[in-house]
Amino acid sequence: MNWHWDPCAPFEVRFLFSIAKSLLETGDTMQRQLVLEDGSVFLGQAFGAEKDSTGEVVFTTSMTGYQEVLSDPSYCRQIITFTYPLVGNYGISRDDFESIHPAASGIIVKEACSAPSNFRSRRTLDDLLQEHEIPGIQGIDTRRLTRILRQHGTMRGAMCSAAQDPAAVAARLRAVPLPTDQVSIVSTKEPFFCPGRGLRVVVIDYGCKHGILRDLLSRSAEVIVVPYNASAADILRHQPDGLVLSNGPGDPRSIPESVASLQQLTGKLPILGICLGHQLLALAFGAAVEKMKFGHRGGNHPVKDLRNSTVRITSQNHGYVITTESLATTELELTHINVNDETVEGFHHPSLPIHSFQYHPESSPGPEDTKHLFDGFFSLMEQRRPKHA
Repeated sequence: MNWHWDPCAPFEVRFLFSIAKSLLETGDTMQRQLVLEDGSVFLGQAFGAEKDSTGEVVFTTSMTGYQEVLSDPSYCRQIITFTYPLVGNYGISRDDFESIHPAASGIIVKEACSAPSNFRSRRTLDDLLQEHEIPGIQGIDTRRLTRILRQHGTMRGAMCSAAQDPAAVAARLRAVPLPTDQVSIVSTKEPFFCPGRGLRVVVIDYGCKHGILRDLLSRSAEVIVVPYNASAADILRHQPDGLVLSNGPGDPRSIPESVASLQQLTGKLPILGICLGHQLLALAFGAAVEKMKFGHRGGNHPVKDLRNSTVRITSQNHGYVITTESLATTELELTHINVNDETVEGFHHPSLPIHSFQYHPESSPGPEDTKHLFDGFFSLMEQRRPKHA
């Protein structure tokens, strides 16, 4: 049965309607299983799209912001496990998307709320998943799943009907390599323009979150977004005051053409690297990256600034990291480390206008402790801007 409601109806009406919908549809809930490549099986209830899906199974420790997490392009071709037990409780709003087309392969939750309670809510999490053809599974032991991923690392997984043979599904998963084309999927295909009256910033879109653009535009920047494979000449043709390298999914070594372009751009204009852009910038200077066991995903990662010993809580989403040993062999200087595992979180160049960070200064979701980094980047552009401009 298809259920529809008026989002402008009084809250009491919408709440009772949700309860009735949940009770009437509970008996029709289809079972769905999650199968990991190591043969682990989790049986739960299906919600969202009625389809099978495969992807790398990862977990996020964010306690809020599930809408931003789901729509973050960095989760392309991944199945997201939420460690927080109740997801969907404040519904889906029209304002909290980080992309137009969510690219995640699926989500896993302990409990998906079918009766959200928030004045900004326009629909349920289930509605959103169905619209974008993303399957979900609920009712499994997400604590056990997270322990497996922490102990053995992220794995390929499949969300499929309970009727399928788990052993056969696991065998198929082990035979298929992880994808390497995520950036080409989520990056813009053509440049586009966001008007402003301030400094001109070019953003290379490796899977850019809307939050980055919002922070740039809120500072009156004129923003030009270009595809991940834009050449150095194409970027310089726009005569930018600065360059932002966005976040994005996957292994930075999968897009060597981007590294080559950055090598031609360093020293020509101020550069701010974020997440995947940060890793690509390090590769351009000769550093190395490696895959992490289970990555950093969540809004509660403490990062220490080595220059003044301050610690800020950050929002992160990445499965690869710059190796500390390789960074030490370059001309780049380490500025930030993760307090939990001492991995590289930031660097700068001692003489060039380059600053780069593994975490997300725009948050979305997560704490906003590091938004001042955008202000520092704008000050750097102002200092380097030609006096006649």
